[in-house]
Amino acid sequence: MGRGRRGCDGAWRGSNFRSMKLSLADAARDLGDDLVALRRDLHRHPELGFEEVRTAGIVARRMSALGLPVRTGIGITGVLADLDNGPGPTVVLRADMDALPIQEENEHGYRSVNEGVMHACGHDFHTSALVGAARILVAARDDGSLPAGRIRFLFQPSEERTDASGKSGATRMIEDGALEGVDAAVGLHVGGHVPSGAIFVSDGTVMAGSAELTVRIGGTSAHAAWPERGVDALVLAAQGLTACQLAVARRISPIDSGVVSFGTIHGGRAANVVADEVVLQGTMRYLRNEVRDALLDAVRASFEMLEHHGARVEIKVGRGYVPVVNEPVVTGVVTSALRDLAGEGAVLPMDRIMAAEDFAFLAERVPACFFWLGAAPGEPREHHHPRFDVDESVLPLGAAALASAGAALLSGR
Repeated sequence: MGRGRRGCDGAWRGSNFRSMKLSLADAARDLGDDLVALRRDLHRHPELGFEEVRTAGIVARRMSALGLPVRTGIGITGVLADLDNGPGPTVVLRADMDALPIQEENEHGYRSVNEGVMHACGHDFHTSALVGAARILVAARDDGSLPAGRIRFLFQPSEERTDASGKSGATRMIEDGALEGVDAAVGLHVGGHVPSGAIFVSDGTVMAGSAELTVRIGGTSAHAAWPERGVDALVLAAQGLTACQLAVARRISPIDSGVVSFGTIHGGRAANVVADEVVLQGTMRYLRNEVRDALLDAVRASFEMLEHHGARVEIKVGRGYVPVVNEPVVTGVVTSALRDLAGEGAVLPMDRIMAAEDFAFLAERVPACFFWLGAAPGEPREHHHPRFDVDESVLPLGAAALASAGAALLSGR
């Protein structure tokens, strides 16, 4: 765990932490109405990755109002605020701020007013919960119950997409020094499809790595009446796509997890013309780097064989995200704090999932823990869906969970 191992021998302990834990949930509940109002405001005004100007401004003002020094423009539109409480470790609490290019179909009163943009993954919840955690921890510092050290509140842009250089918000913030001097990091993800109030956490690899794929297949145009005079890029694309799925099934062990999915295919000029170009776009997801290599080999072999039929094949692989790996010691401290906060029965093991998350880049550099908080409304909602929504009554628990995790890592227990 590197620097973070100090937490295991008690060197980070604060004498008042146990009494503080008892009041965290009450303090969070007192903030409930304000946090819901903030979440609804953010939901009503969503912004895409690296465009979160309004959101970042709200966050910066909220942090400044708490008396915290604020840095803006970190990682383009990110915000950092540090809560100093004397010598000790530095713990990052992170929330992402960006929305998705989705037209909202919900009919509630805080529906998105930005055409074609929607908070369809809960980042408005994450941002609001971290604002709440900051208020709780500042109050704890002021009443002397916060263990010594520093909490860094990291409001991150663009988790959902990368820039022209293939870098997401986490990478951009790291490049701007967001993790300098940091000993541990904690992140939360709300789940609109899992039971409200349940917390899911485990150590080890918990979420997948991913990479975007673009396959361009060039052929030769011909009249549909004389297909033999051309090279049909559309037919060959279909052949390559089928071969790819078959190869993936036979290139990785059934014990491993890995998937290649193509979501778009574009090509052809007219119904009666043999297509001279087809472009496919997709992703591959994996939990181990060896599986990533095997998946990529399968994709390349499946499409490059089309060159024997006269096609021209170009395959581009994006930078992608690495898997989210929870460090065992940090995760143990966080898990214990969450159980103290929410109760033993509310904290459950987290199954590994094939979704990707750029918190992975923080966890790649410092010991970290990423956990999920269930918030399914009456009708569970899937992420990245036009009708995604969450149970807002869980917001105080989200704020308290982040605050509790941060304080526990300062305390070391």
